[in-house]
Amino acid sequence: MTDRGSPLAQPLTRPSAGRIAAHLGLFLLGAVVGAAGALVQSAWFPGGLLLALAGAAGAFLGGSRATGGRGGALAPAAGWMIAVVLLTTSRPEGDFVFAAGVGSYLFLLGGMAVAVICATLGVVRQPGGPAVRLGK
Repeated sequence: MTDRGSPLAQPLTRPSAGRIAAHLGLFLLGAVVGAAGALVQSAWFPGGLLLALAGAAGAFLGGSRATGGRGGALAPAAGWMIAVVLLTTSRPEGDFVFAAGVGSYLFLLGGMAVAVICATLGVVRQPGGPAVRLGK
């Protein structure tokens, strides 16, 4: 048996096409969840805000579990952030999605907090094999 050492000391491998497609799909899912959450959170204030944040948490944590790594939580979080930031800008006609209310700020800051929490608590790949534990 050979000791492979720390996972951080291993050479980087190219991601497979399936993994790239999964992360791209999760990125698009995050963008859709962000856009839907932006509309729902202001429609039904207390319940809509909780529903929007729960949907974001489901996308982030579900992506982490589906891919087996933290990158699965970061891909939908990036899509969510980009969609929400693009929706915060006003158009030349004066149209906007987010009003200057407490619900909008709670959605923005709460979504960022949920993304960080889900990426931190996400599944981390562990090395396998009997030589994982020291002294055995």
